[in-house]
Amino acid sequence: MRNHIRTTALAATALLAALSLTACGGNDNGDDGKAGAAAPAASTTATTPDTGKDTKDAKETNSGAAQAPAENASTTSTTSTTSKGSTGGSKSEKSSAGSGSKSPVTCTGSNTKVTVSKVSRPINHLLLTATNTGSRPCYAYHAPALRFDDAQAAFPVLRDSIPQAVVTLAPGQSAYASIGLSGEPDGTDLHKGKHLTVYFMPKSNSGSTGAPAELTLPANTSWGDNGFVTYWQSNMADALTY
Repeated sequence: MRNHIRTTALAATALLAALSLTACGGNDNGDDGKAGAAAPAASTTATTPDTGKDTKDAKETNSGAAQAPAENASTTSTTSTTSKGSTGGSKSEKSSAGSGSKSPVTCTGSNTKVTVSKVSRPINHLLLTATNTGSRPCYAYHAPALRFDDAQAAFPVLRDSIPQAVVTLAPGQSAYASIGLSGEPDGTDLHKGKHLTVYFMPKSNSGSTGAPAELTLPANTSWGDNGFVTYWQSNMADALTY
């Protein structure tokens, strides 16, 4: 009986030892399982740098894509700057036009410099030149009204010399009128002239406007009652055709 118990105890001990070995073997299999599971993790880790590289490339691509709008924004900014510059130019041009397009005034002795000179052709003629010395354009209306010395009447105006349009002088520009000192001989006496007063006419051609110009005539000037003065012309040649 004791031997049976002893045998049973030994068998139980052997069984427990076998179970213990089985448990240890199970743990090893568990570690191997974990190691097997770790391989994909290692593979994933190995892939991760590639993925990281791809991600970097993707970032560089995105960075490049992100730069495109920035370049567009720069272009837009330049265009805007150009547009602003153009607008500024336009403003400058408007300002210039505004200064150049000041409302014209009537030419008078106050805003023009008037000179009188002899000409070789046509004979017995003088040339009047009125130059705009003001800052605004001025209209040289009609013909100048002339008075030689202390004559009682204004000098006759040649109606055939009316220009196609009113002569407008920008600052610095000149208008011209020729003076025929005598007309066809009609038996009238000539007068020795020393002084000439030049009056400017208003648009209405009634009376005179502004200050007149007071001139000294060239030496040995003689004029007759049948002489004439032309309308103001925009160029000298037109004035001297009469």
